[in-house]
Amino acid sequence: MVAAISWSGGKDGWLALLRARAAGLDVRTALTMFDEGGGRSRSHAVPPDLIALQLRALGLAPVPVRASWADYEEALIAALRGLAVRGVDEVVFGDIDIAAHRAFEERVCAAAGLTAVLPLWQEARAALVAEMFARRLQAIVVTTADRFLGGAFCGRAFDAAFVAALPAGTDCCGENGEFHTFVTGGEGFAVALPVVADPAYARTASFDGATRGYHFAGLRLADTLPA
Repeated sequence: MVAAISWSGGKDGWLALLRARAAGLDVRTALTMFDEGGGRSRSHAVPPDLIALQLRALGLAPVPVRASWADYEEALIAALRGLAVRGVDEVVFGDIDIAAHRAFEERVCAAAGLTAVLPLWQEARAALVAEMFARRLQAIVVTTADRFLGGAFCGRAFDAAFVAALPAGTDCCGENGEFHTFVTGGEGFAVALPVVADPAYARTASFDGATRGYHFAGLRLADTLPA
């Protein structure tokens, strides 16, 4: 089956990609939602050039989509319909166990005549993190939500030390929005990406009528690209 993946650049999507490919899905394209101006990915705030570099290293063709939060669903369905026209049958998602997320993904896929596939669904989060590390994950924490974590967590490597430092009760996968990541290397990458994080900056953002504080890491390429 020909498949696409809903791609934020984070660790859960990366693991879902590896599992989907191992299961025989021919995952060729990655759909990423950006803000209206196309300068930042939604939620993760990663610039499009770094997403493109990441996808090239993973052998995925980029499908960038610009949308406001108000027209997000409409724009997403239109993009999914475009993928269906190109022969895509299924769309892979990296969600773990939030039912509302799965319901949304299944709904938008159905509107485009596609099937949603969730390779990580209802698996133990600690076990997923252990699998990520076993698969040589390299990732940077690019967003933290102030209601869960202090800004000092933003910009750190997502590694065993990061997980060990999380406050009690914090999900080690960040499934509840505690943090988001950007993967720079691991299984499936043709080459590790020379991406570094500048000091994190604070800003507020509004979702579902609530305005909350976040920290974002400014990602950039290191001075030297790999050969």
